[in-house]
Amino acid sequence: MTSTIKVNKIQNQCGQNIINENSNTITIGASGDTIALASGASQTGFGRSGSVNWQTSIKTTAFTAASGEGYFCDTATTGAFEVTLPSSPSVGDIVALKDYALSFDTANLTINRNSSPINGSNSVNPVLSTEGQSVVLVYADSTKGWIPTQDDSSTIQGVNPAYMAATGGTTSDDGDFRVHTFTGPGTFTVTAIGNSLGSDSISYTVIGGGGAGGTGPTGGGGGAGGYREGKGAPDNYCATPLAAPGHSIPSVPVAFPITIGAGGSAGSGGPEAFNSSNGNSGSPSTGLGFVGAGGGKGTGQPANSGSTGPGAAGGSGGGNNPSFPNAAYAGNTPPVSPPQGNPGGNSHPGSPTPAEVGGGGGAISTSQPTGVWTGGCGAETNISGSSVGRAGGGGGGSSTAGGLPYPAGVAPQGGGLAVDGGGNGARSSSPGTPSIPGVSGTANTGGGGGGGGRQGSVVNYAGGAGGSGVVIMRYKFQN
Repeated sequence: MTSTIKVNKIQNQCGQNIINENSNTITIGASGDTIALASGASQTGFGRSGSVNWQTSIKTTAFTAASGEGYFCDTATTGAFEVTLPSSPSVGDIVALKDYALSFDTANLTINRNSSPINGSNSVNPVLSTEGQSVVLVYADSTKGWIPTQDDSSTIQGVNPAYMAATGGTTSDDGDFRVHTFTGPGTFTVTAIGNSLGSDSISYTVIGGGGAGGTGPTGGGGGAGGYREGKGAPDNYCATPLAAPGHSIPSVPVAFPITIGAGGSAGSGGPEAFNSSNGNSGSPSTGLGFVGAGGGKGTGQPANSGSTGPGAAGGSGGGNNPSFPNAAYAGNTPPVSPPQGNPGGNSHPGSPTPAEVGGGGGAISTSQPTGVWTGGCGAETNISGSSVGRAGGGGGGSSTAGGLPYPAGVAPQGGGLAVDGGGNGARSSSPGTPSIPGVSGTANTGGGGGGGGRQGSVVNYAGGAGGSGVVIMRYKFQN
């Protein structure tokens, strides 16, 4: 059984209207009254006033927001974290966020869209990275999604460009790009990840230490350190064909240990009546999890008996001498893609004169024969702000005395030419005439050392030491 009560007004005992209907408009409450829902009751159809209920529990870790609530977010206590917006939101849903500890600039708060647009964008999850920032988001519709109706930073990063930030190494700026150069061990710490509208990936070069050239009289050139390169999406420097995509950072802060590979130490020369020692391979460099292997040492002849010191594979392989005809030492060891280097040059004895002595492999090419073989070409980029050649192989050492003619393309001292940080090969000489030893690779290029020569049949000269490696990071930090 149902009952119906028909009235236009309901008044309180003082005669004031509590409910009044007039021309299809229903007024609830009298002037000065407070309308309250009973505990546990809910309302629909009235919409929200644009305000939120601020929660008294401070958020320090990832959480999912609820409509109608505001949250104080403390990223200083446990570091950057993420807030996920409500799933399947309704028009009028509202969420507010506030930087509790004034730390969003050093430890960001990421807003997970939860598949809904923000300001019409589905491309990124916004990052709040302004100190003291507060934001109120209201869900408008499926087209624009969540719209910031209040943002005291004047921008929500992720809808507008945001940029990476980091510390470590020696920093310099190339226009809108910041460069971090490591010539010794350190830590590269990323403190802000930016977004695709600003910058969200890092360009890098990681180069291992170059190998030493082999000891004379016919020392092979040292191989260059392994060359690893990546180019970030908005970067404008001229990369090499070896460049992979830039490296993205999923969350911050994150610290990457940096190691710089030493160049291979040179061997020792000396009278041919005594054993000498061959040089050594270079050591690896690391950065962002990438490894540039050490360059392979060049083949040498450290003993009067004619026994040889073999070369080695590496980031780029060491050059060979006539004692191991037609046996190259491999580059790109261990193998990576794109390859980090090339093999050292082969050699064969005697004909043509002087005997061919292999140069070390370089980042871009292997050694090439010019009587005495040149070092392989390295990579030339301006990732550091100016054009620099790095990771070139060492030139092969000459086995012919200094008074004889040398073919075109041979270094001034008579050994094999080298470029991009590699050392030129040594010139041999007649007894009593000064020889020029193998030249060391240039420091912080990963260049291979030049191969050694000899003074007549009296003294063997050691090859040059390998050049130490380097690690370089680059990213856009402003517009």
